[in-house]
Amino acid sequence: MISQIVTLVGVLIGALTSYLSTTVAERARHRRLLDTRWDERKLSIYVEYAAVVKEAGRAAGRARTEQDQELRQQALSEMDDAEQRRSLAFESMALLAAPSAIEAAHEVNRLLWEILIAARDPDSAPALGSDLVKALNVLHERARQDLGISAEHPRPAQR
Repeated sequence: MISQIVTLVGVLIGALTSYLSTTVAERARHRRLLDTRWDERKLSIYVEYAAVVKEAGRAAGRARTEQDQELRQQALSEMDDAEQRRSLAFESMALLAAPSAIEAAHEVNRLLWEILIAARDPDSAPALGSDLVKALNVLHERARQDLGISAEHPRPAQR
């Protein structure tokens, strides 16, 4: 009878060990799936945000330099549309991105707003687009950190 009890205890221990290891493996797999899904969403948000910032900046540049009043109004309208989309993209980013990336995006927003204000008032001092590019570069670096992309990530050879 003792051998049957020992066998039964062995089976129970084996079943419990199997259950626990399967549960731990499934939880880890689920966590990796969620992390991947969120990283994909974050990447999408970062790309969308940067694209509309650039679009708004280009439209502002056209509005500032355009002599034809109708073309200037069209550029201002495109600028306002891009600014609306930037605002929405920023809200998504504020919910998903790392704090350091959000901080960098705040600086991008500030510099873009200066450019947009200058585009509306041609008599004002021009805002520097190079500062916006530098701020976007900082945002890109912080986004890479948030997504776990190392600085040593291989880049294509330049020709």
